[in-house]
Amino acid sequence: MDLFLGIDVGSVSTNLVLIDPEGEMYLSPLYLRTQGQPINAVQQGLSLLSERLADNDRICGVGTTGSARSLAGVLVGADLVKNEITSHAAAALRSVPGVQTVLEIGGQDSKIIILKDGIVVDFAMNTVCAAGTGSFLDQQASRLNLSIEDFGDIALRATNPVRIAGRCTVFAESDMIHKQQMGHSLPDIVAGLCEALVRNYLNNIGKGKEIDPPVVFQGGVAANAGMREAFKKALQTEIIVPQHFDVMGAYGVALLARDHILEHGEKTQFRGFGVTNQQFQNSSFICQGCPNACEVIEIKQDESLLARWGDRCGRWTASKAETSA
Repeated sequence: MDLFLGIDVGSVSTNLVLIDPEGEMYLSPLYLRTQGQPINAVQQGLSLLSERLADNDRICGVGTTGSARSLAGVLVGADLVKNEITSHAAAALRSVPGVQTVLEIGGQDSKIIILKDGIVVDFAMNTVCAAGTGSFLDQQASRLNLSIEDFGDIALRATNPVRIAGRCTVFAESDMIHKQQMGHSLPDIVAGLCEALVRNYLNNIGKGKEIDPPVVFQGGVAANAGMREAFKKALQTEIIVPQHFDVMGAYGVALLARDHILEHGEKTQFRGFGVTNQQFQNSSFICQGCPNACEVIEIKQDESLLARWGDRCGRWTASKAETSA
């Protein structure tokens, strides 16, 4: 089988997806914890994939996305490196043709994507506040002595969700504690927290956006039934959760890598599964060449420089390209 690999390396999770030439998922996707070590996570993922593939399976194209997409692209020899907006939009369009709004909430970030006629026309991402992300929900579930898997179902049992201040993680937590002390029921508090986080999302990330159906909800938080219900209530429309909602970034960049390879008829740059046994070193330095003071990241293999990125002017990136030529 000719296969195309998508890798999404984020701050919380690293996801790997394989698709066939028709764009269908091949094997089940891999979901791994990044744990602050993206290189190890990518190597672990590739090692697990290699064990599951048949002898006649071959990787014909690779794409990377996520916050560590450049790093992952260098490690594996990616044919395509795309940002999260493009990757999530591609996956949403494949899963729900005609989608106009994508709500995406992951472990430590969230975003909204607006599409018209299959084209991204607007988007926004959270900046410094983590209210409403998966990590915040995990923390509050733990504080309430609840499993995050049960969190959403408990919210659905609410009869009168309380109103919780959700514009800040600190305010949301202190207000939730106050509501507990007032004697409100656990389901009402949990449902109130979900509604507060949805308000925060729509009033910040979604502010000024034209949110039209079909609306697709993806990212790990889409598994939370309470959040799905809160979005449905706030937007007064059906909320569609695709089958592979938690790995849509990896799925989308796999689709884009497939299209890139098939369109250009190129041979993949994939470095093979042998990279799982190789040693890589990553470091950074501040360029003093101008007032921008760019933080330049570089990665080496056995002291041999593989790539640099992060400079606005291209000075260091260009020097690496000349060295490799």
